[in-house]
Amino acid sequence: MARIEPAGAEASTSGAGTRTGEADRPGLAIALYVLAIGTFVSMDAIAKQLTREGLAPEQVIGLRYFLALSLLAPAVAWRRRARPLAVARPGLQALRGLFVIAAATLFVYSVRALPLATTTAIAFVSPLFVTVLSILFLKEQVGVRRWAAIVVGFLGVLAILRPGGDAFSFAMLLPIASSVCWACSLVITRAMRSGERPFSTLVWTTAVGCLAIAPLALAVWRPPDAGQMGLIAVLAGLHVAAQLLTIRAFSLAAATALAPFTYVSLVWATAIGYLAFSALPDGRTFLGAAILAVAGLYVWRREQAAARKRL
Repeated sequence: MARIEPAGAEASTSGAGTRTGEADRPGLAIALYVLAIGTFVSMDAIAKQLTREGLAPEQVIGLRYFLALSLLAPAVAWRRRARPLAVARPGLQALRGLFVIAAATLFVYSVRALPLATTTAIAFVSPLFVTVLSILFLKEQVGVRRWAAIVVGFLGVLAILRPGGDAFSFAMLLPIASSVCWACSLVITRAMRSGERPFSTLVWTTAVGCLAIAPLALAVWRPPDAGQMGLIAVLAGLHVAAQLLTIRAFSLAAATALAPFTYVSLVWATAIGYLAFSALPDGRTFLGAAILAVAGLYVWRREQAAARKRL
């Protein structure tokens, strides 16, 4: 899957995209979600450009988190009577925040070193890690067919990485590490879903991430020039737009209807990567991405079927 930002994924895992009483409009929801994914990929492209201009990934992520926290502060003040900072499991909240910031930082390191589409394709492994970690830590039951799909998915990763070949570089392991951290954050989200409020989780994730990345960002700080500050401002605007598009999409259709469209991110990443950086993935990368997408969709389909049986 693409490296969709927390609000995008939380919409289907922690309730951030709570359905409203409005009638479903799946066509509009799909269009909004596809646009949101394109916006997230555009953010990745801007982060890549900023790192190419000399800003460290920690600084890029730190500035983005600081701006996000600044945007959340008025909402926290507005909801103060509801005690938005009160959570049932602060330890898990903090751990989740650390995993999310680690995933984001590793992903920016990935796009700095690799073509955007290649990084996006490798990150498709994330749903498979979620399934494996759910088995290990949440004791979820998985049948033989889902295990087979997971194995096939990892074969897709090998098709992209080609370990031992000339095209392989250790930078290709960065999006895998990012995906592991992201999967850990989603498994923690699942574990907390019955006792925590989505807005409180978002605030904790942003605050913990901001505190964790701040010393790392300051250690490599380089004053941005006017052009870089402009890109950072655009990045912040896209961040808000992507969040709003995702929330709106999940209010108009079920998460199960929208989840498969996450894989459209490879189309966006290929197009933006070519237009912005004149980079195109090779045929094996597309093949590996296709294998990963099919495996991920199959696992998703089996999980939906299992969920229906439990109802």
